[in-house]
Amino acid sequence: MQEKILILDFGSQYTQLIARRVRELNVYCEIYPFNHYPALDASVKGVILSGSPFSVRDEKAPQPDLSSIKGKLPLLGVCYGAQYLAHYFGGEVKASNKREYGRANLSFVDNSCPLFKNISQHSQVWMSHGDTIEVLPSHYTVVASTSDVENAAYRIEGEETFGIQFHPEVYHSTEGTALLKNFVVDICGCKQDWTPDSFIETTVAELKEKIGEDRVILGLSGGVDSTVAAMLLHRAIGKNLTCIFVDNGLLRKNEFSDVLENYKELGLNVIGVDAGDLFLSRLAGIEDPEKKRKIIGATFVDVFDEESRKVKDAKWLGQGTIYPDVIESSSVNGPSQTIKSHHNVGGLPDYMKLKVVEPLRLLFKDEVRRVGKSLGLADKFLKRHPFPGPGLAIRILGEITKEKVRLLQEADHIYITMLQEEGLYDKVWQAGTILLPIKSVGVMGDERTYESVVALRAVESTDGMTADWCHLPYEFLAKVSNKIINNVRGINRVVYDISSKPPATIEWE
Repeated sequence: MQEKILILDFGSQYTQLIARRVRELNVYCEIYPFNHYPALDASVKGVILSGSPFSVRDEKAPQPDLSSIKGKLPLLGVCYGAQYLAHYFGGEVKASNKREYGRANLSFVDNSCPLFKNISQHSQVWMSHGDTIEVLPSHYTVVASTSDVENAAYRIEGEETFGIQFHPEVYHSTEGTALLKNFVVDICGCKQDWTPDSFIETTVAELKEKIGEDRVILGLSGGVDSTVAAMLLHRAIGKNLTCIFVDNGLLRKNEFSDVLENYKELGLNVIGVDAGDLFLSRLAGIEDPEKKRKIIGATFVDVFDEESRKVKDAKWLGQGTIYPDVIESSSVNGPSQTIKSHHNVGGLPDYMKLKVVEPLRLLFKDEVRRVGKSLGLADKFLKRHPFPGPGLAIRILGEITKEKVRLLQEADHIYITMLQEEGLYDKVWQAGTILLPIKSVGVMGDERTYESVVALRAVESTDGMTADWCHLPYEFLAKVSNKIINNVRGINRVVYDISSKPPATIEWE
């Protein structure tokens, strides 16, 4: 039984970051909404309560049922979690009249408290809250303070329950990882044995048991997620896996043939399906990005349904869904706001008789790459930039036509090829070109032009939950712009996107 930490989500923007930090310690954890978590068993070694945009003083503030947790399992409240444990158990939380946002330094640390073992006396932490704990319940003890926040951290006497009013998961809390390690390893007793190799061993065994001798169809995209999912399934069930790679007419230039060629060396049984005309016909006249995603998702299902009928006794549909897809598509009474729908999350319609298997559903993107490396996959699979499931459909703003797809494919091919040639591709997490729904005036020779505009996008990230724009060299951007304008008839202007996530998303739609 895999030991784990549960993280109860109250809607904080940092909840996923807590999970990533815990997993970096080789300790498995799962995120659940505060009001919808599974029954606890022996595998659960401890619980972390996240922060929240709510105040505990709000009328509709989240109130978890902690009766099976508090005092029975190690418990760490972070920010809102800490304030909840104080407010609802006899303390007082009030709006703060002091600065409690941004960097701060601890002025007092009780190193005898196991949570603060080996934490420096003036350790830098990151505050992000408008309320503060004014009065602690009688059996709570202060274990850390800042010059402005007396009750920056506490423990409950007689329990392995702790609260901190700062965020250990963010980069600015310089010893935050050490504090989390104190909690999950020393206090919760986790063995730190959740590694890529252990994940592969456990997952392959689970897939064998779950699937048995059944046949599985997997949708390949050419990206790292579906490739790693395919290799895990291949290791578990071998020839009973049939992979289908669909050309939806919205792939990058030459991608259909290039990807099929790459897959030959992996020993996978891959069928290529050219369904571009079907996708483009269904997308004709559609401008709304959510409608595009839903049409593409429904069309994928239709194509897989048709192809599955050709595979005798197929019972399962394998998908490369990863954790950020699941998190971003969930919304339970407000804690996690739905940002956009994902075509590979949420199951299948009743008429399609395939069950879904998602080997990577609980992994972040960087974890998928580490698992792929342990599986022996080459860099050309592992270092491929993420590419959206709906493809170029969400990089063509507005209505989609064959001519717009051609324009974008040509411009994007130049951009990606030049990134590779200049040694910049591996320094970027994701790059792509966006065709804007506007035209601009230009001059070519003695002629006035009125043609399309493309935006170049390049971001740095680890899992797509947050991202910063890349500071690509001006000289490189100038060369790309010149090459696109000189070689792609129909484009006369190139711009560069310098927005980070948040507030912007990585894709434009």
